[in-house]
Amino acid sequence: MEMLEMMEEMTNNIDGEQEKVLADILSLNAHTEYLQRHGLTGNTDRELFKTRLPVVSYEDIRPDIQSIADGDRSPILSALPLSHFIYRAEEINIHVRCGSIGRGFLHFLQLRHRDIKQRAAAERRKQTDKFKTEKPTEEMSNNVDGEQEKVLADILFLNAHTEYLQRHGLAGKTDRESFQKKLPVVSYEDIQPDIHRIANGDRSPILSALPLLHFLGSSGTSGGEKKMLPLVEGDHDRVEMVDRLMCSLMNRHGSGLKHGKVINFVHVRKEWKTGAGIVVRSVSASWYKSNHFLSRHLYNTTHTSPVASIHCTDMFQSIYSQLLAGLADRLSVVQLSATYALGLLQVIRFLQRHYQDLATDIEKGTVDPRITDEDVRVVLETRLAPDAENAAHIRKECGRGQWKGIVRRIWPNAQCLEAAATGSMSPYVPVLEFYSDGLPLVSLLYASSECFFGVNLNPFCKQEDVAYTILPNLGYFEFLPVESPESCLQSAGLVNLADVQMGKEYEIVVTTYSGLYRHRVGDILRVVSFYNKAPQFKFVRRGDAVLSLDLDKTSEADLQKAVGAVEATHLIPHNMRVAEFTGYADTTTTPGHYVIYWELSPTKDHTEGFSADYLIGQCCLAIEESLDETYKEMRVYDRSIGPLEIKVVKNGTFDRLMDFAVSNGASVAQYKPPRCVKSASILQILDAAVVSTHFSSRPPSWSN
Repeated sequence: MEMLEMMEEMTNNIDGEQEKVLADILSLNAHTEYLQRHGLTGNTDRELFKTRLPVVSYEDIRPDIQSIADGDRSPILSALPLSHFIYRAEEINIHVRCGSIGRGFLHFLQLRHRDIKQRAAAERRKQTDKFKTEKPTEEMSNNVDGEQEKVLADILFLNAHTEYLQRHGLAGKTDRESFQKKLPVVSYEDIQPDIHRIANGDRSPILSALPLLHFLGSSGTSGGEKKMLPLVEGDHDRVEMVDRLMCSLMNRHGSGLKHGKVINFVHVRKEWKTGAGIVVRSVSASWYKSNHFLSRHLYNTTHTSPVASIHCTDMFQSIYSQLLAGLADRLSVVQLSATYALGLLQVIRFLQRHYQDLATDIEKGTVDPRITDEDVRVVLETRLAPDAENAAHIRKECGRGQWKGIVRRIWPNAQCLEAAATGSMSPYVPVLEFYSDGLPLVSLLYASSECFFGVNLNPFCKQEDVAYTILPNLGYFEFLPVESPESCLQSAGLVNLADVQMGKEYEIVVTTYSGLYRHRVGDILRVVSFYNKAPQFKFVRRGDAVLSLDLDKTSEADLQKAVGAVEATHLIPHNMRVAEFTGYADTTTTPGHYVIYWELSPTKDHTEGFSADYLIGQCCLAIEESLDETYKEMRVYDRSIGPLEIKVVKNGTFDRLMDFAVSNGASVAQYKPPRCVKSASILQILDAAVVSTHFSSRPPSWSN
């Protein structure tokens, strides 16, 4: 349907479509010798194109073709890397390559000839199907360093003429030594000016030579602004490869999974656009709206969630409709999935609140009137038929008031749960074990907005044994030892993927096809084993996160800034200040919430108009207002984070924390008050000293 709509739209706007295509071609090849020779100088408008460029035959460009054939690798006719020549009659045509994922994934940019598209699709299927029939990653895992060198050379060759690589003097070199010598290790803030240029409509090849599809929205910067990371042609092919590999792993290790259905609870958040009209999507929205996903899912009978429900941006309607579809077909379900463990928990809590309404819809074959999304209603109405017996079972099991093992009782053929349950999601594991009566919880994928990294090759292992094998064809990976002092960070201190050492912890640094070069992701990993020669990592923590419950990541700088601002506006006028503070991500409540421990002290001998309950309650809200947009979205829209809590502790409490640290071997001279508390012993000291507790009176302001 989407393809037909796209065709309809294009045929009604032929001239507009042609203008876009011409602008794309001229922008992509703006710095080629041919266009500069004819004085186009980066302009992409049609009038100038017609004025400056002559109409030519093959004979006119034969000298340029000959130069390329003789080995000249400069961008003479196209900015895209040459894949090979096509010989036809007495002409030679250039065939360009628009990306690779390491082993021949060829994507042909804007070439809509049917034969080329079919060949490209056949090549993708051949390569991705390889992972379904061969032992996963066997060949690559035995040649990690060789594979990494190929990927790096591929990325650097592909993007050789981008402004970023030229700015750093790489001059077309693709060897690892030059790359490591010339390119600095960077964070998002370092490339933010380039990202802003792209977001504002600059179509020159700044970071990547590949066409930008859209941005991926990620967690906020220290300044509160959401990150935008480029997603380019070919990235979805890499995701599809990983997706097929995960399916292969699940089918190989799980009994009976091939013969049942999956409820994959996915909620796609609303997308937005930059000032230049470039779409910004979440990682999940990017995949679930891609042609790669849709072409497989539209005719896929192994998933219960309708595409319309996945695409519905209203959270209630999306979850209700997916749960309704999964309950209507509950005896066929063998696997329940979500992106994160918290997502599965939210669905179970949703079932607790709405099982009566869901049972009524199943009993009558109707759709609740609160489902107002027309596409969702249509697809559910075609699927549902009155089923009184099924409805009675759901009412009976959910109405017992005993929720232990509810997953098994509602979906008796379920073999496993699948969701990321490492890092900040690990506290939800025992809760899911309670609700599922011990169903295996599978953590398959390690990925971020920057890059997909790897998979858990032993999906049904215990959660404490989960380790991810980095796939060396997804990007170029380097590792910064965590003991490296921040002030002495040097490129030479980074370790290649093949050279990491057992038991050591590293921060992962990535170079990608989309134009990230030596980019710090912020994740801390520990090497725990090897698969052949490929290291396997356990996710330890976010390197820059003090507090994290869901997708939120609040750094020490963010928390310090928020507390400092609230102190200045709310406490100092009443002759009070924050002597010390620390934070804790409390996952024992539902939902989890931030807890800030404050030790207060007067700035004068007496306080003026100090009403602790009211004032510190206002401080709770003010801190939430100052946190980034991701936190506010989780707090207000998703409701996956509860009200922030401030616990005021007795004077001298933080001195006792220092005494405790020193008694356990810490140096007094180097001691720093912890800004993130995870130790049960420290929490015990803090909680024993609490004199009052305060919560935000309402959610912070937020608009999407």
